[in-house]
Amino acid sequence: MLRKTGAALLLLMACQAQAAYQCNVKPQDDVFINQQTVKVVGASGELVIAKNGDVTRNGKALALSDAARNQAVTYQQSLRGDLPYINDGVRSRLKTAQGALDGIIVKQLGTESNVRKRLVTLSSDLTKEMEKVLEPRAEGIAFHHQAVAQVETNGRTILQNTLGGVLQDSINELGIQQVAKAGKSSNPLQAVLGSLGGLQQQIQDEWKKQEKDFDQFGKEACGRVVKLEQQRVDLLRVLPQ
Repeated sequence: MLRKTGAALLLLMACQAQAAYQCNVKPQDDVFINQQTVKVVGASGELVIAKNGDVTRNGKALALSDAARNQAVTYQQSLRGDLPYINDGVRSRLKTAQGALDGIIVKQLGTESNVRKRLVTLSSDLTKEMEKVLEPRAEGIAFHHQAVAQVETNGRTILQNTLGGVLQDSINELGIQQVAKAGKSSNPLQAVLGSLGGLQQQIQDEWKKQEKDFDQFGKEACGRVVKLEQQRVDLLRVLPQ
């Protein structure tokens, strides 16, 4: 029951946490972006890159060739564009998924259904977990690569707990509806199971509508992550030792 809902939301979670689901490249650096500089900390040591291409490595300003400076400019521009793009893309899809599911719940269970509250809480909890990886800051955004594994685990736990509650609420609320209609049905239990099946089918149909967009976004996000990693490697290759 509602397994497709979980698949959709968990996919969104994975996209945010890993920058792309099913992506073989795993970032090994933390990234801190503000108005003036981009700081990359991790496998690269500590690189601070200004918008004009000036680079400081581990606190030491580097004398750059024109080629190195151009690559530094390109790399920091890509980070400034791609990380917010991935962040905004996942958030918008999470919001779309929540809205679509809410519409189904209202139609099947009514505006007062507790399932609606669970969906709001789920979206909020997943967003908080996502922000442990891509953290919005007043001056920009920060990416914390070491938080990915724990966020994935937390997301699965949150999702499983929510789906259990959604199932229980759905059974309870559909049961109340069928009791109210008992005079019209000789088998209320069968009617409840039939209603559950109808609810599940609508959710599966909605997932099919959104699945293509999720897949396309995941592949695009992965492509951006691969490009960023290659730009990092290329920049390190041309920086003076």
